[in-house]
Amino acid sequence: MTSENHTTVKVDTSMVMSPTGSATQGSPVSPSTSKPMPELPDELVQAGWSKCWSKRENRPYWFNRFTNQSLWEMPVLGQHDVISDPLGLNAAPAEGTGDAGVGNGQRKRRLSEEAAQGGPNSFKRSKIEVGIPVTPTTPIVPISPITPGAKPWNSTTGTEDKPGQHSMPAPAPYRPSVIYWDLDVQTNAVIRERPPANHLPPHPEMELQRAQLTTKLRQHYHELCYQREGIEPPRESFNRWLLERKVLDKGPDPLLPSECDPIISPSMFREVMNDIPIRLSRIKYKEEARKLLFKYAEAAKKMIDSRNATPDSRKVVKWNAEDTMNWLRRDHSASKEDYMERLDHLRKQCGPHVAAVAKDSVEGICTKIYHISAEYVRRIHQAHQTLLKDCNVSDPEAADVQDRLVYCYPIRLALPSPAQPRVELHFENDIACLRYKGEMVKVNRSYFTKLELLYRYSSIDDPRFEKFLSRVWCLIKRYLVMFGAGVNEGTGLQGALPVPVFEALNKQFGVTFECFASPLNSYFKQFCSAFPDTDGFFGSRGPFLNFSPASGSFEANPPFSEELMDAMVTHFEKLLEKSSEPLSFIIFVPEWRDPLTPALHRMETSAFRRHQMSVPAFEHEYRSGSQHICKKEEMYYKAVHGTVVIFLQNAAGFAKWEPTPERIQELLAAYQVSRRALGSPGPSSAPTTLSPASAGGSGDKDSIAAKTAPERSASLDTSPARQDNSSSSSNPVEKTTPPSETASV
Repeated sequence: MTSENHTTVKVDTSMVMSPTGSATQGSPVSPSTSKPMPELPDELVQAGWSKCWSKRENRPYWFNRFTNQSLWEMPVLGQHDVISDPLGLNAAPAEGTGDAGVGNGQRKRRLSEEAAQGGPNSFKRSKIEVGIPVTPTTPIVPISPITPGAKPWNSTTGTEDKPGQHSMPAPAPYRPSVIYWDLDVQTNAVIRERPPANHLPPHPEMELQRAQLTTKLRQHYHELCYQREGIEPPRESFNRWLLERKVLDKGPDPLLPSECDPIISPSMFREVMNDIPIRLSRIKYKEEARKLLFKYAEAAKKMIDSRNATPDSRKVVKWNAEDTMNWLRRDHSASKEDYMERLDHLRKQCGPHVAAVAKDSVEGICTKIYHISAEYVRRIHQAHQTLLKDCNVSDPEAADVQDRLVYCYPIRLALPSPAQPRVELHFENDIACLRYKGEMVKVNRSYFTKLELLYRYSSIDDPRFEKFLSRVWCLIKRYLVMFGAGVNEGTGLQGALPVPVFEALNKQFGVTFECFASPLNSYFKQFCSAFPDTDGFFGSRGPFLNFSPASGSFEANPPFSEELMDAMVTHFEKLLEKSSEPLSFIIFVPEWRDPLTPALHRMETSAFRRHQMSVPAFEHEYRSGSQHICKKEEMYYKAVHGTVVIFLQNAAGFAKWEPTPERIQELLAAYQVSRRALGSPGPSSAPTTLSPASAGGSGDKDSIAAKTAPERSASLDTSPARQDNSSSSSNPVEKTTPPSETASV
């Protein structure tokens, strides 16, 4: 019986929930029952029973404030089994025999039976095997609020049950209809014990300030691009700037860079230069190609006239631009291919000269954004330190860390968390809404349940869930700020593999760990993510570039940032060279070959490469990066580029998880999408700028996906953007390398 359908005969107004059904973290609120009615026997009143009124059924019922039991008939002590008969419809008459609380001859379930019947994500005790390293700082049993001396967390209302308060019958727990994770998989990743991290603990006030300053930084970037170059910022370029900077950054902030060398970002510089003098988009019709050619010639001529260019540059650009305009005036019978060929020729002739005059200005944009970011980091860090000082949070003593191998465990913070402010929670259909100071974040109710499960497993400092809502708010707010405010912006950074692929990886290759994930999109409960301060409470092992496993089987699907992927390969090879234990990495990266990315080239020529295969474009799918808030029918989208799957393994890893033809076939079968109707091509985390050749040569299928195609931006020398070259193949291409002596450690 839910609180909206059942009320008490008499209600204490100070104890009733708000009409919106919201619950707060700082002061939990519970629904109230009526005061004991005089017609009840004294023994029932002392046992916690009271008489209430049901609006839905229009008749009275009896409720026990101590056990949360609800009965339609007047209760009889010792005759009701809550598990088998929640409403007491089959309760036996007064004199029952046998165990107390057992009615109708049914035996009451024991705790051991309940544990044995747990669901896929139920909390169960892990098996401890002799000789296997154990997590040093966390208990084997996942942390649960249902411990002696702690009050249980109510995920439906977001409150605790307080002693002395009367509460209405709680609704049935929310159970997702579709689950996109498996939190029962135990890890096989082994690491050396490590001390707690020195990150500052998250706080909603500081997260709100970080969000405001990051939004201002995005606005500065937009204004600088428009004022200095007359262009809109390349799509997603700010997000990729954050990724590329954090590979090098040694500053204190988890999101904004402040200590990088070099200051000028190659990623931002490359993408802005690629849109000068105008952005080239994929075209479909002849008239669009003609307009694009005219605009490029006009913009190049205007730019070379307004900048401090050399006489030779002015002469070359002006002559080519005027020649193109004259050709457009006299030739009206050209085809789309003719226009695109002419545009390609014009870019080759004018591009280097245009880039030369714009170089200093674009470098100024990159430098200005970096220095503003460093100033914002200083402000945030100073305010955070002041907040911790006001909350009397001081530096703890250094933790004693032993030099031993242990199973990987969530990252811990050295500083204790300060007192958390109130965060309001209410549900709108299947959406959980959390509000702090008017700033609301939303998440699907099923993913809210997932975060609760991860928190039970990983958090060790909050058994009563008193800080749960504020930490969820900080987590979701952080990823919203990183994504950006545009439609589908940033969601490509969080794209994930389909569930059947994860199942095949775990079954065939023993994969239990994700190298690039988040609490929102992870499949396993053990993963690495970008933000250790907010994500550690939900199972994150910290950033992967700071994570050094000695053994285990891992899946890596990195964000499509060239600098990040290159750093990933460097880290993989160091780990494989160092370890003699079984170590395996299965990497999923886009098939960018025009020109070939350094990361893909290094993996294909690595001594640790054991197998390689390509999955063609439009024949496989990804899970949306906005899966925690999107609709069910928008969960999957087609991949508009080919994907390369590469196995990097040391000798022991190859012996244990060898990519045999049978296992590879199972993995490919999991990629089949014929059983599910796919939506349109999904959001991109890469720029959509295209070269004339790729824009003109694409067919209708490519044109449909143009606006969201994850393409790599062109380099400074105006070389064409990346274009997948696997869509013409109908079957995945496989390359197998036999184990070599050079791969042995």
